[in-house]
Amino acid sequence: MSTLLGGLACAAGAPTGDTHASTVAARAQSNTSSRSELHKTLRALEKSYDGRIGAVGVDLETGRTVEHRSGERFPFNSSFKVFACAAVLDKARTSEPGLMDEVVRWTPADMAALTGNSPETTEYTDTGMTSAQLCRAAVTKSDGFAGNMLLKQIGGPRGLTDFFRTTGDRTSRLDRPEPWLTEWQPGDKRDTTTPAAVARTFAELTTGTTLDTRDRARLVGWLKASLTGADRIRAGIPANWTVGNKTGTGGASNHGTANDLAIIWPPGANAPIVLAVFTNRNLDDTPHDDKVIATTATALVKALGKL
Repeated sequence: MSTLLGGLACAAGAPTGDTHASTVAARAQSNTSSRSELHKTLRALEKSYDGRIGAVGVDLETGRTVEHRSGERFPFNSSFKVFACAAVLDKARTSEPGLMDEVVRWTPADMAALTGNSPETTEYTDTGMTSAQLCRAAVTKSDGFAGNMLLKQIGGPRGLTDFFRTTGDRTSRLDRPEPWLTEWQPGDKRDTTTPAAVARTFAELTTGTTLDTRDRARLVGWLKASLTGADRIRAGIPANWTVGNKTGTGGASNHGTANDLAIIWPPGANAPIVLAVFTNRNLDDTPHDDKVIATTATALVKALGKL
């Protein structure tokens, strides 16, 4: 796992010895062909979409990785919320016992800028919500105010950036809370990551050892219960595969940015697949396109040899 997540290696260790030489050569040729086909497919999609696609697919069973523009920066948008939730879970486990059950309270004025993007917290203004409830709302419903309340528990955007560093992620960063973190223009590094970095970190938090086993299971459970993204990665893979995902959307006024992160279990697999797909339009004031994300997900899974 450390080798895979540290370098997003293209394949698991190949067998050695003369008896395996033909097998190794055949696999190498197949891998090269599938990656070439992936780039061809996504370049054509970018042209028709008039935008940019950053994507990574990692098969944690085989170690195989495929990518397109994996080192380019894209804005997090609401996908930051799954990482903020992970940071709160880690804090509760390591330094502040009982944090997940503590009730967080606020006033209507506190959430004035986010009432249109906070479907669950608006219903609990009178009673408040526990940190666990805020995590659930942030991950399953992408509740904006819930995401901000989670950030407050870990020291704000800077606190989340520090958490990224503890996982070994030297790339991802958060600089602003909602709704300002969605304000993005090409070249802006604020509130951004790369598909390669975020895929590593997402895989580590959902399958690695950064989080306690119980917290990891809880986080994955919320991802599986996500109510957003039905037309994104989930739409690009077979309906009988188990999926947990977290979306992010910047809107038309932010170059139509949209993304989706997913952990996926094909039937019978011994380990999941992790996909990270990020998109933006070349022209501003242009809406995002969920079909581009779904099509990219299909292309990634095909390149991994799963379809």
